[in-house]
Amino acid sequence: MEDIATLRRILEQCRTIAVVGLSNKWHRPSFFAAKYMQKHGYRIIPVNPAYDEVLGERCYPDLKSIPEQVDMVDIFRRPEEVPPLAEDAIAIGARCLWLQIGVIHEEAAARARAAGLDVVQDRCVKIEHGRLFGGLNWMGVNTKVISAKRPIAR
Repeated sequence: MEDIATLRRILEQCRTIAVVGLSNKWHRPSFFAAKYMQKHGYRIIPVNPAYDEVLGERCYPDLKSIPEQVDMVDIFRRPEEVPPLAEDAIAIGARCLWLQIGVIHEEAAARARAAGLDVVQDRCVKIEHGRLFGGLNWMGVNTKVISAKRPIAR
């Protein structure tokens, strides 16, 4: 489990994010998270062979096609798809491999760590940014408890 100082450091230093599996559908978690990060000053590079453009940015079919330096590779794909993506993240010189909520692959994470990358698994970059840099405050959700349960009316 990553500590708060590590997450804060990653989000402060990794300003260019390649989002693998970014959808152009506004209701998808990948779109929502990427749009949030983009609005908070991060450079978002969409990676999805299905689209030419997402969020006003050119979309690339794979990580190796990106012509600029990528700091973080943020993965919105199934766990079994992670190993080759981790290898590509290493090959392009990314500094961080971030696996979204529900995405865990210990072997790929170990390989990326051995290559010198920071690795975050099973966490949402948007939620962590909001929690650590105040993006949740406007919604009044800074209690550090996120729940769908309504409080009991008294």
